[in-house]
Amino acid sequence: MKILLIAGGWSTEREVSLSGAAAMRQALVARGHSVTLFDLLESFDSLLQTAQAYDFALINLHGAPGEDGLVQAMLERVGCPYQGAGPAGSFLALNKAAAKQIFRQAGLPTADWEFLPQPPPPGWRPRLPYPLFAKSNTGGSSLRLGRARDKQELDAVLASIFAAGDEALLEPVLPGREVTCGVLGEEALPPILIEPLAGDFFDYKSKYASDGARELCPAPIGPELTARAQRISLAAHRALGLAGYSRADFILGPDDSLSLLEVNTLPGMTATSLVPREARALGMDFGQLLERLIELGLREHAHS
Repeated sequence: MKILLIAGGWSTEREVSLSGAAAMRQALVARGHSVTLFDLLESFDSLLQTAQAYDFALINLHGAPGEDGLVQAMLERVGCPYQGAGPAGSFLALNKAAAKQIFRQAGLPTADWEFLPQPPPPGWRPRLPYPLFAKSNTGGSSLRLGRARDKQELDAVLASIFAAGDEALLEPVLPGREVTCGVLGEEALPPILIEPLAGDFFDYKSKYASDGARELCPAPIGPELTARAQRISLAAHRALGLAGYSRADFILGPDDSLSLLEVNTLPGMTATSLVPREARALGMDFGQLLERLIELGLREHAHS
C-alpha cells in the first residue's frame, strides 16, 4: 500500500512526532508498504495535492496542528482515508476544558476544574484549593504543566502558559498513581500503571527519559479495577465521538477511585509507547498494530 506518513508539524511536540514517525516508517516498510514521510512544517502548502496520490495517510502529529482535527478535515476534502478520530472528535478531545464538560455530562468521573482562557485580573484567586496543577488547555506531553502550592507558584506556571499563547486549565492535585488505558476499535486494551522515577508526577522527563518511569503492563490493579478503567476508557472514547483508537489517562486514588484526566486521539506510536505496549500484551506486535489502524481507518472512511 502507498502510505503518506504525516509527522513533524510546528507544535512544541515536533521532535516527539518525528521520532515516532521514524519507528512507524521502519515497521511499515518491513511489512512491504511504500511509505513517504511528509513533514507538515516543510510541506503544509502541498498537503492536499500530495495526499491525492496516496492510498492512505497515517497521521503521527501531536498537539496542533494534528490533534486539533485540521489535517483530518483537509484529508477528507480530497478523499484520502486516515486512521483515528475525525475532525470534530479530535478538536473536542484536544481541548481539555471542553472534553471535561463532555465527560461530566456523560457521567464519567473527572476532577473539578477551572478554565482560564486569558490571564486573570489583579486580585484574582483560584476557586479550587491548593495544591493545584496548572496545565496548557490544548498542550500535550506534559509540557507547560506545573504544580503550585501557593499563589506565587501558580502565577509563575500561568505566566509560562500564557506567554506561549495557550489557555490554562486548573485542576486539584489528586493523590494516587497514574493509569492509562487504550482503546483499539471497539475494544479496551490492558491498562498500564505508571510509576514516575524522575519526579513526583508523569511530566515530560518521566515520559521520554529512558529512566523516567516504570510502566507496568498489564497494570497490577486487580480485575475489578482493570474492568472499570477499560469501561470508562471506552465510554469516554464514545462520548467524544472518536474512531479507531485513543488512550485515556487516569489518576487511581488510594480509595480505588478513578479520575479521568484526558483522552489522547493521536497517542505516542513508537514500539515502546503506551498503546503499542498494551497491544503487545494481547500478542499484537508494533507492525500488526499499525496494520490494524490502517484496516480500521479504511473501514471508517468506506462508510463515510
